[in-house]
Amino acid sequence: MARALYIHWPFCLKKCPYCDFNSHVRSEVDHTRWQQALLADMAHEADLTAHEPLDSIFFGGGTPSLMPPALVAALLAEAERRWTFAPDIEITLEANPSSVESARFADLAAAGVNRVSLGVQALDDETLHFLGRLHDAEDALTALATAQRHFARTSFDLIYARPGQTPAQWQAELARALAFGTDHLSLYQLTIEPGTRFATEVREGRFTPLDEDTAADLFTQTREQTAAAGLPAYEVSNHARPGQESRHNLTYWRYHDYAGIGPGAHGRRNATATTRHRKPENWLEAIAAQGHGIAESRPLAAREQASEALLMGLRLAEGIDLPALAARFSLAPDQLADPCKLAFYTGQGLLRQDGPRLAVTDAGIAVLDGLLAELVPADLVTP
Repeated sequence: MARALYIHWPFCLKKCPYCDFNSHVRSEVDHTRWQQALLADMAHEADLTAHEPLDSIFFGGGTPSLMPPALVAALLAEAERRWTFAPDIEITLEANPSSVESARFADLAAAGVNRVSLGVQALDDETLHFLGRLHDAEDALTALATAQRHFARTSFDLIYARPGQTPAQWQAELARALAFGTDHLSLYQLTIEPGTRFATEVREGRFTPLDEDTAADLFTQTREQTAAAGLPAYEVSNHARPGQESRHNLTYWRYHDYAGIGPGAHGRRNATATTRHRKPENWLEAIAAQGHGIAESRPLAAREQASEALLMGLRLAEGIDLPALAARFSLAPDQLADPCKLAFYTGQGLLRQDGPRLAVTDAGIAVLDGLLAELVPADLVTP
Protein backbone atom coordinates (compact mmCIF):
# COMPACT_ATOMS: atom_id res chain seq x y z
CA MET A 1 0.00 0.00 0.00
CA ALA A 2 1.77 3.17 -1.20
CA ARG A 3 0.57 6.20 0.72
CA ALA A 4 3.32 8.52 -0.51
CA LEU A 5 4.59 9.53 -3.94
CA TYR A 6 8.06 10.83 -4.77
CA ILE A 7 8.60 12.67 -8.08
CA HIS A 8 12.18 13.31 -9.19
CA TRP A 9 13.07 16.29 -11.38
CA PRO A 10 16.73 15.76 -12.31
CA PHE A 11 17.73 19.13 -13.74
CA CYS A 12 19.80 21.91 -12.18
CA LEU A 13 21.27 25.11 -13.55
CA LYS A 14 24.63 24.10 -12.07
CA LYS A 15 26.06 21.07 -10.28
CA CYS A 16 27.10 22.02 -6.74
CA PRO A 17 30.58 20.80 -5.75
CA TYR A 18 29.35 18.87 -2.69
CA CYS A 19 26.35 17.22 -4.39
CA ASP A 20 26.18 13.51 -5.16
CA PHE A 21 22.44 13.48 -5.89
CA ASN A 22 21.08 12.47 -9.27
CA SER A 23 21.18 15.92 -10.83
CA HIS A 24 22.11 16.97 -14.35
CA VAL A 25 22.69 20.20 -16.27
CA ARG A 26 21.01 20.41 -19.68
CA SER A 27 20.84 23.43 -21.99
CA GLU A 28 17.27 22.60 -23.01
CA VAL A 29 14.41 20.57 -21.55
CA ASP A 30 11.36 19.55 -23.58
CA HIS A 31 8.71 20.06 -20.90
CA THR A 32 5.92 18.55 -22.99
CA ARG A 33 7.87 15.34 -23.44
CA TRP A 34 8.79 15.25 -19.78
CA GLN A 35 5.20 15.72 -18.70
CA GLN A 36 4.09 12.83 -20.88
CA ALA A 37 6.90 10.62 -19.57
CA LEU A 38 6.28 11.41 -15.91
CA LEU A 39 2.57 10.76 -16.35
CA ALA A 40 3.36 7.37 -17.92
CA ASP A 41 5.72 6.48 -15.07
CA MET A 42 3.04 7.53 -12.58
CA ALA A 43 0.39 5.42 -14.33
CA HIS A 44 2.62 2.35 -14.06
CA GLU A 45 3.02 2.82 -10.29
CA ALA A 46 -0.66 3.54 -9.79
CA ASP A 47 -1.58 0.31 -11.54
CA LEU A 48 0.59 -1.65 -9.09
CA THR A 49 -0.44 -0.01 -5.82
CA ALA A 50 -3.64 0.09 -3.82
CA HIS A 51 -5.74 3.12 -4.68
CA GLU A 52 -5.84 4.51 -1.17
CA PRO A 53 -5.56 8.25 -0.55
CA LEU A 54 -2.04 9.66 -0.72
CA ASP A 55 -0.81 11.26 2.51
CA SER A 56 2.13 13.04 0.91
CA ILE A 57 3.81 13.95 -2.36
CA PHE A 58 7.40 15.16 -2.60
CA PHE A 59 8.99 16.83 -5.62
CA GLY A 60 12.75 16.31 -5.22
CA GLY A 61 15.77 16.76 -7.39
CA GLY A 62 17.68 18.24 -8.95
CA THR A 63 15.82 21.52 -8.72
CA PRO A 64 12.05 20.99 -8.91
CA SER A 65 11.41 24.74 -8.63
CA LEU A 66 12.67 24.92 -12.24
CA MET A 67 9.57 22.96 -13.28
CA PRO A 68 6.85 25.03 -14.94
CA PRO A 69 3.96 25.40 -12.46
CA ALA A 70 1.60 24.05 -15.14
CA LEU A 71 3.61 20.81 -15.20
CA VAL A 72 3.43 20.53 -11.41
CA ALA A 73 -0.33 21.13 -11.58
CA ALA A 74 -0.77 18.44 -14.25
CA LEU A 75 1.14 15.86 -12.20
CA LEU A 76 -0.83 16.65 -9.07
CA ALA A 77 -4.14 16.45 -10.91
CA GLU A 78 -3.23 13.04 -12.31
CA ALA A 79 -2.01 11.78 -8.92
CA GLU A 80 -5.29 12.85 -7.32
CA ARG A 81 -7.26 11.18 -10.08
CA ARG A 82 -5.40 7.89 -9.73
CA TRP A 83 -5.02 7.66 -5.94
CA THR A 84 -7.19 10.46 -4.45
CA PHE A 85 -5.74 12.69 -1.74
CA ALA A 86 -6.04 12.56 2.03
CA PRO A 87 -7.87 15.71 3.25
CA ASP A 88 -4.67 17.08 4.84
CA ILE A 89 -2.20 15.86 2.21
CA GLU A 90 1.32 17.30 2.46
CA ILE A 91 2.71 18.37 -0.94
CA THR A 92 6.35 19.44 -0.71
CA LEU A 93 8.57 20.92 -3.41
CA GLU A 94 12.30 21.51 -3.08
CA ALA A 95 13.35 24.94 -4.29
CA ASN A 96 16.45 27.00 -4.74
CA PRO A 97 16.23 30.60 -3.55
CA SER A 98 17.01 32.38 -6.80
CA SER A 99 14.87 35.31 -7.90
CA VAL A 100 13.73 33.38 -10.99
CA GLU A 101 12.46 30.47 -8.94
CA SER A 102 10.92 32.45 -6.09
CA ALA A 103 8.93 34.38 -8.69
CA ARG A 104 7.12 31.08 -9.37
CA PHE A 105 6.09 30.47 -5.75
CA ALA A 106 2.62 32.00 -6.09
CA ASP A 107 1.85 29.84 -9.13
CA LEU A 108 3.29 26.72 -7.48
CA ALA A 109 1.08 27.33 -4.44
CA ALA A 110 -1.91 27.76 -6.75
CA ALA A 111 -0.99 24.42 -8.39
CA GLY A 112 -1.37 22.70 -5.03
CA VAL A 113 2.06 22.79 -3.37
CA ASN A 114 1.57 23.55 0.33
CA ARG A 115 5.07 23.01 1.70
CA VAL A 116 8.40 24.18 0.33
CA SER A 117 11.92 23.14 1.28
CA LEU A 118 14.44 25.85 0.41
CA GLY A 119 18.08 25.05 -0.29
CA VAL A 120 19.46 28.13 1.46
CA GLN A 121 22.63 26.30 2.70
CA ALA A 122 24.30 29.37 4.25
CA LEU A 123 23.50 32.94 5.25
CA ASP A 124 26.64 34.73 4.04
CA ASP A 125 27.92 35.34 0.53
CA GLU A 126 31.46 34.04 1.08
CA THR A 127 30.22 30.63 2.18
CA LEU A 128 27.63 30.48 -0.59
CA HIS A 129 30.38 31.12 -3.11
CA PHE A 130 32.50 28.34 -1.57
CA LEU A 131 29.51 25.97 -1.78
CA GLY A 132 29.05 26.81 -5.45
CA ARG A 133 25.56 28.24 -5.02
CA LEU A 134 24.06 30.55 -7.64
CA HIS A 135 22.20 32.71 -5.12
CA ASP A 136 23.53 35.18 -2.58
CA ALA A 137 22.37 35.82 0.98
CA GLU A 138 19.98 38.57 -0.06
CA ASP A 139 18.36 36.23 -2.61
CA ALA A 140 17.95 33.63 0.13
CA LEU A 141 16.25 35.99 2.55
CA THR A 142 13.95 37.35 -0.15
CA ALA A 143 12.99 33.84 -1.25
CA LEU A 144 12.37 32.78 2.34
CA ALA A 145 10.05 35.71 2.95
CA THR A 146 8.23 35.01 -0.34
CA ALA A 147 7.85 31.33 0.55
CA GLN A 148 6.43 32.15 3.96
CA ARG A 149 3.80 34.34 2.30
CA HIS A 150 2.67 31.73 -0.21
CA PHE A 151 3.03 28.33 1.45
CA ALA A 152 1.39 26.98 4.58
CA ARG A 153 4.67 25.41 5.69
CA THR A 154 8.26 26.40 4.92
CA SER A 155 11.49 24.62 5.74
CA PHE A 156 15.04 25.43 4.73
CA ASP A 157 18.42 23.70 4.68
CA LEU A 158 21.75 24.83 6.06
CA ILE A 159 25.14 23.15 5.74
CA TYR A 160 27.51 23.41 8.70
CA ALA A 161 30.84 21.91 9.81
CA ARG A 162 32.44 23.79 6.95
CA PRO A 163 36.23 24.26 6.71
CA GLY A 164 37.44 26.56 9.45
CA GLN A 165 33.99 27.08 10.97
CA THR A 166 34.05 27.77 14.71
CA PRO A 167 31.38 27.03 17.32
CA ALA A 168 30.81 30.76 17.80
CA GLN A 169 30.27 31.30 14.08
CA TRP A 170 27.79 28.43 13.82
CA GLN A 171 25.98 29.50 16.99
CA ALA A 172 25.41 32.96 15.53
CA GLU A 173 24.31 31.65 12.11
CA LEU A 174 21.95 29.08 13.60
CA ALA A 175 20.46 31.66 15.97
CA ARG A 176 19.78 33.88 12.99
CA ALA A 177 18.18 30.99 11.12
CA LEU A 178 15.94 30.13 14.06
CA ALA A 179 14.81 33.75 14.29
CA PHE A 180 13.12 33.54 10.89
CA GLY A 181 10.34 31.56 12.52
CA THR A 182 10.03 28.50 10.28
CA ASP A 183 8.75 25.35 11.96
CA HIS A 184 11.25 23.01 10.31
CA LEU A 185 14.98 23.10 9.59
CA SER A 186 17.23 20.54 7.88
CA LEU A 187 20.78 20.98 9.16
CA TYR A 188 23.45 18.89 7.47
CA GLN A 189 27.13 18.47 8.24
CA LEU A 190 29.29 19.01 5.18
CA THR A 191 30.47 15.60 4.03
CA ILE A 192 32.92 15.01 1.22
CA GLU A 193 31.18 12.51 -1.02
CA PRO A 194 33.13 10.36 -3.51
CA GLY A 195 32.90 11.52 -7.09
CA THR A 196 32.09 15.14 -6.24
CA ARG A 197 34.17 18.17 -7.13
CA PHE A 198 34.86 18.72 -3.43
CA ALA A 199 36.36 15.21 -3.23
CA THR A 200 38.75 16.16 -6.00
CA GLU A 201 39.65 19.46 -4.34
CA VAL A 202 40.36 17.78 -0.99
CA ARG A 203 42.50 15.16 -2.71
CA GLU A 204 44.43 17.93 -4.47
CA GLY A 205 44.89 19.81 -1.19
CA ARG A 206 42.81 22.86 -2.14
CA PHE A 207 41.06 22.81 1.21
CA THR A 208 40.97 20.72 4.37
CA PRO A 209 37.68 19.51 5.82
CA LEU A 210 36.83 20.41 9.40
CA ASP A 211 38.37 17.97 11.87
CA GLU A 212 36.10 15.27 13.30
CA ASP A 213 36.23 16.47 16.92
CA THR A 214 35.11 19.99 16.04
CA ALA A 215 32.41 18.63 13.73
CA ALA A 216 31.16 16.41 16.57
CA ASP A 217 31.06 19.42 18.89
CA LEU A 218 29.04 21.38 16.32
CA PHE A 219 26.62 18.46 16.00
CA THR A 220 26.00 18.47 19.76
CA GLN A 221 25.70 22.25 19.76
CA THR A 222 23.14 22.07 16.95
CA ARG A 223 20.89 19.67 18.84
CA GLU A 224 21.09 21.69 22.04
CA GLN A 225 20.43 25.02 20.33
CA THR A 226 17.47 23.82 18.25
CA ALA A 227 15.91 22.02 21.22
CA ALA A 228 16.16 25.19 23.31
CA ALA A 229 14.38 27.07 20.52
CA GLY A 230 11.52 24.56 20.39
CA LEU A 231 12.65 22.71 17.25
CA PRO A 232 14.17 19.51 18.63
CA ALA A 233 15.80 16.95 16.36
CA TYR A 234 13.28 14.32 15.35
CA GLU A 235 15.79 12.66 13.01
CA VAL A 236 19.56 12.85 12.71
CA SER A 237 19.60 16.08 10.65
CA ASN A 238 15.99 17.28 10.80
CA HIS A 239 14.48 19.56 13.42
CA ALA A 240 10.87 20.64 13.83
CA ARG A 241 8.28 21.99 16.19
CA PRO A 242 6.11 19.08 17.36
CA GLY A 243 3.56 18.32 14.66
CA GLN A 244 5.58 20.03 11.91
CA GLU A 245 7.79 17.08 10.96
CA SER A 246 8.04 16.19 7.27
CA ARG A 247 5.33 13.57 6.88
CA HIS A 248 6.80 12.41 3.61
CA ASN A 249 10.22 11.73 5.08
CA LEU A 250 8.61 10.01 8.07
CA THR A 251 7.16 7.58 5.53
CA TYR A 252 10.73 6.52 4.69
CA TRP A 253 12.01 6.43 8.25
CA ARG A 254 8.97 4.50 9.53
CA TYR A 255 9.41 2.13 6.57
CA HIS A 256 6.03 2.49 4.95
CA ASP A 257 5.46 1.92 1.24
CA TYR A 258 6.00 4.72 -1.25
CA ALA A 259 6.07 5.01 -5.01
CA GLY A 260 8.97 6.78 -6.71
CA ILE A 261 8.93 8.07 -10.29
CA GLY A 262 11.36 10.02 -12.45
CA PRO A 263 15.06 9.45 -13.19
CA GLY A 264 16.91 7.66 -10.41
CA ALA A 265 13.88 7.49 -8.12
CA HIS A 266 13.69 4.63 -5.63
CA GLY A 267 10.50 3.06 -4.35
CA ARG A 268 9.31 0.46 -1.87
CA ARG A 269 5.96 -1.14 -2.59
CA ASN A 270 4.41 -4.54 -2.05
CA ALA A 271 7.69 -5.99 -0.67
CA THR A 272 9.51 -4.89 -3.83
CA ALA A 273 12.35 -2.39 -4.25
CA THR A 274 12.24 -0.36 -7.45
CA THR A 275 14.99 1.75 -8.98
CA ARG A 276 14.55 3.97 -12.05
CA HIS A 277 17.22 4.66 -14.68
CA ARG A 278 19.41 7.51 -13.42
CA LYS A 279 20.43 9.27 -16.62
CA PRO A 280 17.53 11.39 -17.95
CA GLU A 281 18.01 10.22 -21.53
CA ASN A 282 18.08 6.55 -20.50
CA TRP A 283 14.95 7.03 -18.41
CA LEU A 284 13.13 8.63 -21.35
CA GLU A 285 14.17 5.77 -23.62
CA ALA A 286 12.86 3.24 -21.09
CA ILE A 287 9.53 5.07 -20.91
CA ALA A 288 9.26 4.91 -24.70
CA ALA A 289 10.20 1.23 -24.82
CA GLN A 290 8.36 -0.23 -21.85
CA GLY A 291 5.96 2.44 -20.54
CA HIS A 292 7.89 3.03 -17.30
CA GLY A 293 11.39 4.03 -16.22
CA ILE A 294 12.26 1.08 -13.98
CA ALA A 295 15.81 -0.22 -14.33
CA GLU A 296 15.53 -2.78 -11.53
CA SER A 297 12.61 -4.31 -9.64
CA ARG A 298 13.72 -6.64 -6.88
CA PRO A 299 11.64 -8.66 -4.40
CA LEU A 300 12.61 -8.03 -0.78
CA ALA A 301 12.73 -10.97 1.60
CA ALA A 302 11.19 -10.38 5.02
CA ARG A 303 14.59 -10.37 6.73
CA GLU A 304 15.96 -7.71 4.38
CA GLN A 305 12.88 -5.58 4.93
CA ALA A 306 13.33 -5.96 8.68
CA SER A 307 16.94 -4.86 8.38
CA GLU A 308 16.00 -1.78 6.38
CA ALA A 309 13.19 -0.92 8.79
CA LEU A 310 15.56 -1.17 11.75
CA LEU A 311 18.26 0.93 10.09
CA MET A 312 15.74 3.62 9.12
CA GLY A 313 13.70 3.64 12.32
CA LEU A 314 16.65 4.11 14.64
CA ARG A 315 17.44 7.40 12.90
CA LEU A 316 14.32 8.81 14.53
CA ALA A 317 14.18 10.29 18.03
CA GLU A 318 11.01 8.25 18.59
CA GLY A 319 12.91 5.05 17.75
CA ILE A 320 11.04 1.83 17.06
CA ASP A 321 8.61 -0.51 18.76
CA LEU A 322 10.89 -3.53 18.64
CA PRO A 323 8.32 -6.32 19.23
CA ALA A 324 5.84 -4.75 16.80
CA LEU A 325 8.52 -4.34 14.14
CA ALA A 326 9.69 -7.92 14.57
CA ALA A 327 6.12 -9.23 14.36
CA ARG A 328 5.56 -7.22 11.19
CA PHE A 329 8.17 -9.41 9.47
CA SER A 330 7.36 -12.66 11.33
CA LEU A 331 10.53 -12.54 13.41
CA ALA A 332 11.24 -12.76 17.13
CA PRO A 333 12.60 -9.53 18.69
CA ASP A 334 15.94 -11.21 19.45
CA GLN A 335 16.30 -12.04 15.75
CA LEU A 336 15.96 -8.37 14.92
CA ALA A 337 18.45 -7.11 17.51
CA ASP A 338 20.84 -9.03 19.78
CA PRO A 339 19.56 -8.68 23.40
CA CYS A 340 23.09 -8.80 24.83
CA LYS A 341 24.22 -5.95 22.59
CA LEU A 342 21.08 -3.97 23.41
CA ALA A 343 21.81 -4.35 27.11
CA PHE A 344 25.47 -3.41 26.64
CA TYR A 345 24.86 -0.26 24.60
CA THR A 346 21.99 0.77 26.85
CA GLY A 347 24.42 0.54 29.76
CA GLN A 348 26.88 2.65 27.79
CA GLY A 349 24.25 5.37 27.40
CA LEU A 350 24.00 4.98 23.62
CA LEU A 351 20.54 3.38 23.57
CA ARG A 352 17.34 4.03 25.50
CA GLN A 353 14.72 1.35 26.17
CA ASP A 354 11.28 2.39 27.34
CA GLY A 355 9.00 -0.63 27.48
CA PRO A 356 8.78 -2.01 23.94
CA ARG A 357 10.36 1.09 22.39
CA LEU A 358 14.04 1.25 21.51
CA ALA A 359 15.70 4.55 20.62
CA VAL A 360 19.20 5.91 20.13
CA THR A 361 20.25 8.57 22.64
CA ASP A 362 21.92 11.85 21.69
CA ALA A 363 25.26 10.28 22.55
CA GLY A 364 24.45 7.31 20.33
CA ILE A 365 23.31 9.46 17.42
CA ALA A 366 26.81 10.98 17.30
CA VAL A 367 28.20 7.50 16.48
CA LEU A 368 25.11 6.15 14.72
CA ASP A 369 26.75 4.41 11.76
CA GLY A 370 29.07 2.37 13.95
CA LEU A 371 26.30 1.64 16.44
CA LEU A 372 23.94 0.34 13.77
CA ALA A 373 26.69 -1.88 12.37
CA GLU A 374 26.95 -3.45 15.82
CA LEU A 375 23.22 -3.77 16.45
CA VAL A 376 21.91 -5.26 13.21
CA PRO A 377 22.75 -8.99 12.94
CA ALA A 378 24.89 -9.82 9.91
CA ASP A 379 22.53 -12.56 8.76
CA LEU A 380 19.69 -10.04 8.84
CA VAL A 381 21.53 -7.63 6.55
CA THR A 382 22.44 -10.26 3.96
CA PRO A 383 19.56 -10.70 1.47
